Amino acid sequence: MHEAGRDVASALPPILARWRQDPTALVQILRETQEALDWIPPEAIEFIRRGLGLPHSKIEGVAGFYSFFHTRPRGRYRVLFADNIVERLQGSAALMERLCRSLWVEPGKVSEDGLLSVDTTSCIGMGDQGPALLVNNLAVPRLTEARIDELCELIRGEVPLAEWPAGLFAVEDNIRRRDVLLDSQPAPGDVLRAAQARARWGGALPNPLIEELRTARLRGRGGAGFPTALKWASCRGAPLAAGKSRIVVCNADEGEPGTFKDRVLLTTQADLVFDGMTVAAHALGATRGFLYLRGEYRYLLDALQATLARRRAAGLLGRGILGVAGADFDIEIHLGAGAYVCGEESALIESLEGKRGTPRNRPPFPVTHGYLDQPTVVDNVETFACAALIALNGGGWFAGLGSAESSGTKLLSVSGDVERPGVYEFPFGVSVDEVLAAAGARNAQAVQVGGPSGTCIGAAEFGRRIAFEDIPSAGAFMVFDASRDMFEVARNFTHFFAHESCGFCTPCRVGTSLLKNLMDKLANGHGSPYDFVEIEKMNHILQQMSHCGLGHSACNPVLDTIARFRPAYERRLSNPSFEPAFDLDRALAPARQMTGRDDAGAHLAIHGEATK
Repeated sequence: MHEAGRDVASALPPILARWRQDPTALVQILRETQEALDWIPPEAIEFIRRGLGLPHSKIEGVAGFYSFFHTRPRGRYRVLFADNIVERLQGSAALMERLCRSLWVEPGKVSEDGLLSVDTTSCIGMGDQGPALLVNNLAVPRLTEARIDELCELIRGEVPLAEWPAGLFAVEDNIRRRDVLLDSQPAPGDVLRAAQARARWGGALPNPLIEELRTARLRGRGGAGFPTALKWASCRGAPLAAGKSRIVVCNADEGEPGTFKDRVLLTTQADLVFDGMTVAAHALGATRGFLYLRGEYRYLLDALQATLARRRAAGLLGRGILGVAGADFDIEIHLGAGAYVCGEESALIESLEGKRGTPRNRPPFPVTHGYLDQPTVVDNVETFACAALIALNGGGWFAGLGSAESSGTKLLSVSGDVERPGVYEFPFGVSVDEVLAAAGARNAQAVQVGGPSGTCIGAAEFGRRIAFEDIPSAGAFMVFDASRDMFEVARNFTHFFAHESCGFCTPCRVGTSLLKNLMDKLANGHGSPYDFVEIEKMNHILQQMSHCGLGHSACNPVLDTIARFRPAYERRLSNPSFEPAFDLDRALAPARQMTGRDDAGAHLAIHGEATK
């Protein structure tokens, strides 16, 4: 038996045993296989095929879907520089060039000695401490030339990652402003005892816990703002087949560029998040839960597993929670593997089932036919933390916070041209100006709220408010000062959407690529007024025909920046004196018709909570 076969024979049996030889855990089995072997060789695929009884093509198809999986050798050190626009403007490209030059490797390729590969990836959730990179899926933030040189010496010396200085991997929380959520520190068990006092486990509808959410007017914190009580009630009332269970899923796949507040919540308030998931199980009568953690947050896995183990030992998770017979609920953590589209709730469920993360047709919706066709609630990390506070303090208390249509507080991931990047918690209704002042922004010309799929506003609109009735947000708040070229910001976002399209539907697969090419053509000085007409047509096609919110949102940053920073585009035209025949109102008409909203941010409501 050659070396690869021997490695597979020793590494794979415990991995398959740990995941109960369950085909629905295929993504996790592939992830652990790669961690053990540095890649997924053909021998491993064959071993997994025999162990799980799956077709060879199914395993290869799943392995080929996720960008963090490699079925060809990619080196013992796999270095991925974050290509988020904020970090690009901070000089990440020059740092990547420095590392490549020092280690004699070309971007996108494997070194001749097979030691390492270097490439870019999308935002890795470190926008407050960038530039940053991943090495074998572990984050290294706050890159400088000196830190790059240190990494080069470690790689050149073939030092195992376990022996690298711990300071290289230190991630800061950067909490800049706290309110009721980030300040909350309930004693272990307090939230669940309060929930138990309000309602017996899985009681009949109307369920008092769900009614508290209704009183609180809690809306999902992932962007779209769907009423949480309505979602939970729909799941609780869905028919349940014999032998089936209701499922609770926490969506911690915050892949929207510029967002990192869920990372901080899971670091500082993991118990509150798990309390919220258990409150949901209490209200729904669910017995099984999942935390779907984005692959870029691999470094959080061990600490989160330890928190779950501690909760089980304390009787806050597992069988007979708080000593109540029948109060059974446990949580399993699944890690993503580099697929932005898995932030969409049905694509996330597909991934949980061990499949490619392709969004499902809807209806049916997850609340009736979710994980393994069982009634499933999928909510954002922040949403579950808020649900825990409502169970503890009551819906009336929560409803008294925030604005008229947006109760509670909102966590904002502030990055870009500010003195104090980090996480800020404000009551809903805070103005953009107030956030900029708190973060120390100077001479800001634009803010991208909610990430690329959100809304870009100019200085004249900084009096607008972060709220569902004005500017909804999944949490990203990216600031650009007057020195920044907003065309290049939008161009970076079009590259992001083209890269992250799952390829399932032709309008999105082709449309995002064509949009990227149009922006590149403009960047090269070869644009014409007719390109604006093509962008208008592209937006209409993507809005009407894309399978999911990724395609619906792909033109958003281009439309917003054309509307507010038109000179940045006109400078790129080969004949700028010719007025483009571009009608923004007509371009946005499909979004306005579908959402009933009348602003340039109408698109965010289409994109939906699960895609953030």
